[in-house]
Formats: sequence, structure tokens, C-alpha cells
Amino acid sequence: MQKARNDHEFQAFIQRVIESPVFVMLMISAISMNAIIVVLWTYPDVRNALFRLFEIAQIIVLASYLLEFFMKVYVNPIGYWKQGYNLLDVFIIIISMFPYSFFVIKGMHYSYLNIINGLQTLCILKLIVYSRAIRTLITSVGQTAKIVASVIILLFLLMFIFAILGFYLFGTSEMGDQDNWGNLAVAFFTLFSLATVDGWTDLQQELDKREFVFSRIFTVTFIVLASFIFLSMLVGVMIIHTEDSIKKFERELKLERHQNRVEEKQVILKRQQEEVSYLMQTQQNVNYKSFSDLVESFKKTLNHTDPIVLDDFGTSLPFISIYLSTLDNQDTTIYKLQELYYEIVHVLNLMLEDMPQKQQSQSFDEVA
Repeated sequence: MQKARNDHEFQAFIQRVIESPVFVMLMISAISMNAIIVVLWTYPDVRNALFRLFEIAQIIVLASYLLEFFMKVYVNPIGYWKQGYNLLDVFIIIISMFPYSFFVIKGMHYSYLNIINGLQTLCILKLIVYSRAIRTLITSVGQTAKIVASVIILLFLLMFIFAILGFYLFGTSEMGDQDNWGNLAVAFFTLFSLATVDGWTDLQQELDKREFVFSRIFTVTFIVLASFIFLSMLVGVMIIHTEDSIKKFERELKLERHQNRVEEKQVILKRQQEEVSYLMQTQQNVNYKSFSDLVESFKKTLNHTDPIVLDDFGTSLPFISIYLSTLDNQDTTIYKLQELYYEIVHVLNLMLEDMPQKQQSQSFDEVA
């Protein structure tokens, strides 16, 4: 049975540090610096001139990886190992330790040191942990694994059938194309070139030189089945699942933003309710002339960016009384405006009646 931890405050602090944008940017910077080092390491002149600098930078990058690892394990010692991306992190950390470790132990002339240095390119995969969009795409690819495997198996069976046919049609006779159809392995490689439509015209020309009757029918049939049907089917499946994953990702983002807004409103509401309750309690000690004075005093406690969320305040009897009085005043104002409008119309009508007929026609013409 797991013992209860006594360092909840420090654990929460470490969790906030890990999730802070500053820490995330520092880790992304470390990963980017590691990628730049790997690129510059491929230039011998730069490598020889900045060897010590690269060694120090590599130690700093590795230290940052280890620091992040220990911080995450400290926050969640058991749950850390249950997530696949954390296991990928551990694998990348181990790979990152190989070059420097073998350099210290075996020296810079170790025969396999170049291969170990090449493995450092895998460190760029750490960016997956910090990019939710990339993780969504990888998840969509994983969801299509079964369907993709089925399509690949069907394509393999198709290539197996055509490889056998190609061997017996074009590879067994003395005039056959032994380089492309001489055995099953070579036939598979030739069919792979046909499936990708890479240099298929050269392969067909070799068959045309030997005057095989059914070669063109064979080639066109396989290209249509393998390239236009199976590969297009594979791409279509990937696109459909990727679109579904992107839509799901967008829905999750909208839901998170909505939850964040609700939480912010709840925090504001709670604070304002406490302030209103405090004002109501202090009203007994401070003599306000009217409820409007109380409202003005409350407004002074608000920040200019705070939305006013006042559920309890809006249902209080004094507020309802003021609100109804305001509505009555608005109705009275609208009624007076209507009366003024009718009076203006009446005056204009009398003026038109008093005008001579000729002046009226002229005024109408001017208006027209």
C-alpha cells in the first residue's frame, strides 16, 4: 500500500514549474540546441574548432534532460511510467548519454562512435512531448494500424501472385529478363518499383526488347491494382483518420477553453460574492444614504478587467426596486418622445395646409 506523501506543497510547486511556459520554452530550447549541435558536428572544420564548446553544450543538454526526468518522477513516481510518451523520453535520455559516455570510456577513436553520434538525431523526437498537435497525429496513425496492416497484407499477397507470374512469364526462358525477373526476390523488388511507378518505363522497355506478348497487359494491370487502388486506399484511410483526429483535437480545445472560462467566472463570482457580503455586513457600521451609495462603494472594489457576475446581488430586493424604477423612467421618456414626435407631425401638417396650392406644388417639385 502506497504511503501518503507529506510534501504536497513542494510537489504542487514542482508540478507548476513543469507546466509553466518558461520551463517548456527552456526545454524546447535545449532540444533545439541539441539538434543544432548534431548538424554542426557533420562539418569537420567546425567540429575541430568548437570541440570543447560542443562538449560543454552536450553536457548542459543532457543535464536538462535528466533534470526534467527527475522532476517528473518526483511529482508522479508511479504514473510517470504508465504513459508511453514518458517512456519515449527515457529512451531518448539513454540514447543521449551514449555518445559522451563512449567518448569518455573508449576515446574519440572508437570505431563505432560515429554510429552512436548518429543516434543523437533521435533526440529531436522529444519535441513530440511538447506538441499536442503532433501527438494527435501520432495517435491517429496508431488508430489506423489495423486497417493499414490489412491493406499492406493484401498488397503483399497481390505482389506475391504477380511475382510468381512474372518469374514464369519473363524470367525462366533463355531470352528472359534475368536481371529483373530471374528469381522471386528480384521479382518482388521489380514489382515494388512498378507499384511506386518509379522507372516502370525502363522495366517495360526491357520486356519489349525481348518481345513478350503479355508484358504490357501484365505491367498495366499490376500498376492499376497496386498503385491506383491499394496505395490510394492506404492514403485515403490515413487522411480520413487524420481528419477525425484533428476534429477531435479541436473539440477538446474548445471544451478546455470553455472550462477555463467557467472556472474564471466562478472565481470572480466567489470573490464578488464575498465582497458583497462584506459590504452588507459593514453597512450596519457605515451609514449609506441610499442603496446607490452602496453600489458605488462596491464598484470601487472591482478591477477594470473584471466582468460583473452578480447572481445573488442581482436578486436582492433593493436592486430589483431600483431596476423597476429605471424601467418606469425609460417608459416615461419613450412616451414623452412619442408625444413630441406627434406634435412635430401635427405642426408640419398645419403648415402644409396653410401654404397656397402653387407653393405646395413648387415645394413638392423641389423635393422630387
